[in-house]
Amino acid sequence: MHIERIDLNLFKVFEAVLREGGIRAAARALNLSQPAVSHALARLRENLGDALFERQGRVMVPTPLARSLAGPVRDSLGALETTLRTLDRFDPASSRRRFTVAMRAQLEEQLLPPVMQRLGREAPGVDLTTTPVDWRSLGASLADGTLDAAIDVAGTLGPDVRRRRLRDERMVVIARRGHPLLSRGRGGLSLPAYLEAEHIRVSLRRHRPGLEDVELARLGFERRIRLRCQNHSAACRIVSQTDLLLTMAEPYARIVNEPYGNRILPAPIPFPPMDSYLYWHASAEQDPANRWLRKMIRAELGVTRGAAAQAAAD
Repeated sequence: MHIERIDLNLFKVFEAVLREGGIRAAARALNLSQPAVSHALARLRENLGDALFERQGRVMVPTPLARSLAGPVRDSLGALETTLRTLDRFDPASSRRRFTVAMRAQLEEQLLPPVMQRLGREAPGVDLTTTPVDWRSLGASLADGTLDAAIDVAGTLGPDVRRRRLRDERMVVIARRGHPLLSRGRGGLSLPAYLEAEHIRVSLRRHRPGLEDVELARLGFERRIRLRCQNHSAACRIVSQTDLLLTMAEPYARIVNEPYGNRILPAPIPFPPMDSYLYWHASAEQDPANRWLRKMIRAELGVTRGAAAQAAAD
């Protein structure tokens, strides 16, 4: 017997007859006519090849097969009813949901510690999976629910993907303590000294320029990138042992540089900030669970004043 061959509405009638003890009472409980209940019960009997109920006086007594079905049918209908009642709300304290969020690896060190602490306090049954951001499939993954949300730099994914600016990440320069170029600027870093130095560029892309390089080119300058690598922690370690400079976003710099004790300096010119955006699909706009996830991310990642102003204007 395959479930696709049975109208599942028939089990609702079956449960009512079982609970009420007769067709007339079941019809009243379901707000149906007695012929409609009788017809539904006859269809289920035919599908299952069993009488299901035998009349004893005025009472419909379940057969052994009906008794074996009683528990699973009641449990399934009860679970479905509970789910339908809670579709318009999300209770993190009792949820067993797993969320999947795409984000940059460096963002994990900033976001995941406070998020997991919060889940431990407020949502002990909620699990979280992070995955790299793949812009080639990001829109489709948000649309089909493979991803619940994504966090990355600004980008366009089409009219069905929503986004909200989260924070402005100021760019800073990391240099080892005692770097010879720092003495020229009374402990700071001048633009001539910055351009004289050799630099590390951290990126997963081999040739794409950084925000700082785009701004320097706009002003007619160019820096020498001596090393391209993929890992900020490795870059900070190299900075501590060489005269190379590293330019990166400040929030992550303060985390990843901590073991190395390098200087964190203001950039010599106001490089454009690295903005972070939260992305989700329009179909999840009003979903209570997704709304809770987005609210938690915004609270734990921190929304800067500039991003808050844009969010208010969105």
